[in-house]
Amino acid sequence: MRKEKWLVQAKKADFNRLGEKYGINPVVARIIRNRDTVTDEEYDLYLNGRENSLHSPRLFKDMEKAVHIILEKIKEKKKIRVIGDYDIDGVCSSYILTDGIQNAGGDVSMDIPDRIKDGYGINETLIKRAYDDGVDTIITCDNGIAAISQIEYAKSLGMTVIVTDHHEIPYEEKEGERRYLRVCADATVNPKQPDCRYPFKLLCGAVVAYKFIQVLYTELGIIENRPDVILEKYIEFAAIATIGDVVDLKEENRIIAKLGLERVRNTKNLGIRALIEVNNLQDMELSSYHIGFILGPCLNASGRLETAKLAFEMLNAADYGQAMEYAEKLKELNDKRKVLTEQGTEQALKEAEKYTEDKFQVIYLPEVHESIAGIIAGRIREKLNKPVIILTKAEEGVKGSGRSIEGCHMFEELTACRELLDKFGGHEMAAGLSLKEENIETLRRLLNERTKITEEDLIPKIWIDVPMPFEYITSSFIKELKLLEPFGKGNEKPVFAEKELMVSRVLVIGKNKDSLRLTLTNKRGLPMTALLFRRAEEFMEDVKERFGEEEVKKMQMGLENMVKISVIYYPQVNEFNGRVENQIVVNHYCF
Repeated sequence: MRKEKWLVQAKKADFNRLGEKYGINPVVARIIRNRDTVTDEEYDLYLNGRENSLHSPRLFKDMEKAVHIILEKIKEKKKIRVIGDYDIDGVCSSYILTDGIQNAGGDVSMDIPDRIKDGYGINETLIKRAYDDGVDTIITCDNGIAAISQIEYAKSLGMTVIVTDHHEIPYEEKEGERRYLRVCADATVNPKQPDCRYPFKLLCGAVVAYKFIQVLYTELGIIENRPDVILEKYIEFAAIATIGDVVDLKEENRIIAKLGLERVRNTKNLGIRALIEVNNLQDMELSSYHIGFILGPCLNASGRLETAKLAFEMLNAADYGQAMEYAEKLKELNDKRKVLTEQGTEQALKEAEKYTEDKFQVIYLPEVHESIAGIIAGRIREKLNKPVIILTKAEEGVKGSGRSIEGCHMFEELTACRELLDKFGGHEMAAGLSLKEENIETLRRLLNERTKITEEDLIPKIWIDVPMPFEYITSSFIKELKLLEPFGKGNEKPVFAEKELMVSRVLVIGKNKDSLRLTLTNKRGLPMTALLFRRAEEFMEDVKERFGEEEVKKMQMGLENMVKISVIYYPQVNEFNGRVENQIVVNHYCF
């Protein structure tokens, strides 16, 4: 069994008072406190936050300046081009800006870089293409904050440039002092700018685009006449990107995700409707899980294996038949991506065995498609609990994606090695980079020499919200847990634990016979049905190693045995053939 550290959250508050004040179970009040919610105002925002709780978009540095530039360009009938990025956030923010400016009367077009030919973000090729097309003004979304030389090139051509982005501001460090590097755009809208007054800094690019359109429509009087227009049409795309780009689902992000999911469930967008249908989700109550693991990967797949313009065209489709064609193509690409990911992950794990002493894994897989490097890095990070960079051979040099762990700031680690990199960008938990092949080994060495990661950081930590006996699991409590949704990074699904459980019975289930249904009985004799997915063989081997083969046989036959385990779980209601039963899903176990 892999070594893990189980820790119980110990944040204090008067949970009974909070429970009475907000009409919630004290256990639910405790879980909310564990999400760094402290004051009564923060509790109220968490439970009751709606559109009127969102910050004014006019607080962004350069927001009004950027909007007035676009208003002037619309008035002058100048050509405007939106330049996005090839991931879910880039596609959604491109759609919001393009559709929003078009509905405001702008002569607008859209371009997205090709992942293989162009790489990440705005570049000279895209700028020259826009210039040759007679474009006067470029507005970026989900990129541009690090494109210093590229925007200088656009300005040298006499073009107007607006940057809207959410990524970290690039910087140089000299003599212990950090100097931020600025692009020479006509206006830069990014909450992470040091002098930006916008109070919440963790937005994705699509929310920045959404806020831009909100101000644009306010200036045009569109919102005054129809206050729901911006919310109804665009917030679902802001929500899809917020969940899909894995930004923290805290404060404003959680409200946007919640409001957007309500609209995705009854979306009027033909592309999203088609994508829901091809994935057989039309009868489901869509949650952040469906965005993050089913619909989102389809939107990402076109940018990975072909062009992200496919996803954009699906969102922009004028009739349902056309939308279905795009949706089917995206699902097909995502299915292909899944196969490539499994193959690449196997290769990466084999390579990682060569560098078991490394705290920072740098793995070169020249034949792996560069578009899935980030997904593979995430898989290896989960398996090894180490920061991981997966590098692949590109048309020019080597490209890669990194995924980090708690306690390791990926962007800052790469900044310390910037002399080896041709290009890089990102944030604390993820980054993209390119470099020359001959620099790979030096990068591996320097990252491991300079990293601040300790041995303690490398032990996976499982934070338990509540050590909760089975007696507390009721249908009404499970229903109340829905108040905590949507779940995601920064607002994780609650984690419960119960220890010293007897395994009264075990049954292998599932189409592939790789899952288990267990009957667990606590010290007070209360039984509970538990499901353990896709780990049947591993569990049986662990039990055999700890208790012996004879005890395994007794357990399988439902006889009294010596097997005792502690589990981390999440409760759910199982409805089957008219029978309703409370059960738990086991995520981790130990003896």
